[in-house]
Amino acid sequence: MIILSILFFVTAILYSSVGFGGGSTYLALLLIWEVPYYIFPVLALICNIFVVSGNSYNYIKARNFSSKLLIPYLIGSVPLAYFGGTLSIDKELFEILLFIVLSIAGALLLVNFRSYDDNEKSYKNISIFFSIIIGGLLGFISGVVGIGGGIFLSPILFLLRAGRPKHIVTTASLFILINSVSGVVGQLSKNNVLIEVSNYWYLILAVIIGGQIGNFLNLKIFPARVLALVTSCLVLFVAVRMGIKLFI
Repeated sequence: MIILSILFFVTAILYSSVGFGGGSTYLALLLIWEVPYYIFPVLALICNIFVVSGNSYNYIKARNFSSKLLIPYLIGSVPLAYFGGTLSIDKELFEILLFIVLSIAGALLLVNFRSYDDNEKSYKNISIFFSIIIGGLLGFISGVVGIGGGIFLSPILFLLRAGRPKHIVTTASLFILINSVSGVVGQLSKNNVLIEVSNYWYLILAVIIGGQIGNFLNLKIFPARVLALVTSCLVLFVAVRMGIKLFI
């Protein structure tokens, strides 16, 4: 499991560098390594929580938090993330859903990577109703699959020009954190696997360390657009790898 730990570590660095948790790629890696399917979502969501907790703290400390931007999406997402987590789906359907999630997320991130350094002064006010609908849809997907949903929310907010890059990245991190907690609760309501998940403590440790490094890279060293481009390439690579496994 040393190689898997290294891959989790690298994934956490890349995803956290743009405010994400990495849940979708953790899931794909767990599938490739044939870890028992029933612990996938809980393990990936717990990894998400540890990675984005550090991000969220640092972003809030830097005064990048916008409650006006975040709260409407959470109103829709939190209950549906829990509900989605309570649903049981078979492994074949799960793999197809994850492939679709990775493909769309990677494409969205690739299209919008330049937006991470956007200094535009004018942004749009998105209606609360529309925000709740988007949040609910992303929350449900997050709960079912076992991701935080921020990898979708962030590109959507950039496409909508809903706020400054620093506010969008912070919103995505907090969205992932809170949805991941809700998703874990929903997942555990149908199958309490915490003891089994604890056997993979080394993966959790790898993402904790990687997450802190990624956040440092974002805040101190590399331009956010470069990190977003690299992350989008990683997501698409994993999606292609999954597609080959599923369809060829």
